[in-house]
Amino acid sequence: MDTLRRDVFQAIADPNRRAIISLLAGKKLTINEVALNFDVSRPAVSKHIKILTECGLVVSTQVGTEKFCEVKLEKLTEVSDWVEQYKKFWTSQLDSLDEYLKKIQSQDSSNNKSKKKIQNKTGAKKNVRTKRKSGK
Repeated sequence: MDTLRRDVFQAIADPNRRAIISLLAGKKLTINEVALNFDVSRPAVSKHIKILTECGLVVSTQVGTEKFCEVKLEKLTEVSDWVEQYKKFWTSQLDSLDEYLKKIQSQDSSNNKSKKKIQNKTGAKKNVRTKRKSGK
């Protein structure tokens, strides 16, 4: 008996399982119908669906001889909540960086204006024409 507790993060770690979730998001499908969309064996697809079921992302129901799979996207809120905390952190960090860059640009702009005023008053910067030597 497998005593490993699976969670949503394990479920979405595999690209095949993410593809199965996307496929089932549109409609209920049998395991065979799901398997037709992949280049892996039916037992491999069954194993992926088993993992998704253990994580609570897929519910399988038996109808006659067929087993239908349905996705439960509500379970993905756990991932969304986890990502959101980091999104808030990075948004705050980027906002701080933006303010810092605006402050530096403003200071740089002020310094450039004051330099121009000083140059204009002292006449230090003049247009001087120089003669080019011709190659003749």
